Amino acid sequence: MIIDTHHHFWKYNLEEFGWIPEDWKNIQRDFLPSDLEEAMRSAGVDGVISVQARQTLAETRWLLELADKHAFIQGVVGWVPLASPSLRDELDLHAANKKLRGVRHVVQGESDPEFLLRPAFEAGIRALREYGLAYDILIFEHQLEQAIRFVDRHPEQLFIVDHIAKPKIAEGLLEPWSKWFRALGQRENVACKLSGMVTEADPKNWAPESLAPYFDVALEAFGPQRLLYGTDWPVCLAGVSYNHWLATVRAALKDLSEPEQSAIFAGNAKKYYSL
Repeated sequence: MIIDTHHHFWKYNLEEFGWIPEDWKNIQRDFLPSDLEEAMRSAGVDGVISVQARQTLAETRWLLELADKHAFIQGVVGWVPLASPSLRDELDLHAANKKLRGVRHVVQGESDPEFLLRPAFEAGIRALREYGLAYDILIFEHQLEQAIRFVDRHPEQLFIVDHIAKPKIAEGLLEPWSKWFRALGQRENVACKLSGMVTEADPKNWAPESLAPYFDVALEAFGPQRLLYGTDWPVCLAGVSYNHWLATVRAALKDLSEPEQSAIFAGNAKKYYSL
């Protein structure tokens, strides 16, 4: 069984998706469930987790509506206003839908280096446990030290790191990412997605060999029991097809046992997102 724990849907417009580089024209269009279903069926993927791309409650509602209509969407990682006094009202409303399995904020886009440690934001994180929701950590490598301090202040909350914390793969740099990433992996309440790596490399000229050291560190830091498979579709299409990314991850994990591979490709998704 294979569960893709990280993908997005969107109806493309320049205002909301201006972060897409000009040379990634192939993803400057709509991507909807019919597009993903075709790709996942071709790759033999059984289910997916849909992750927010816009920081609006409308986005969360839309993803939940899509999940209700399409059984292959097994869960949603949405956005809610974690620092707002209205948070619990929004959680009461949206978490009533059991397809909501996690929450994410685009911390990588925040200029404040201490954003994760803001009191109001942390109060929101503490509320997530009451609703059984995971929190997806989306950061760049330079935010890892802050993320460790943040995680240490919430030892009972489940965290899932997106895109192996975005190391500088294009520059071939392992440090200081490896140092801080391994330290984060020592926290047992943190898991990590094997996703988003091609777009941190050179999407047009990457090779599996350039990703291998990062796969190795991820396996050493988190182990097979705390790693989850994800594609970051359709963003990944800037440099790799849906099927090719699956083949790349399979090759990187070929020396693991069958139970270890099964955990990464499906079992851990069920465990950490309570599917």
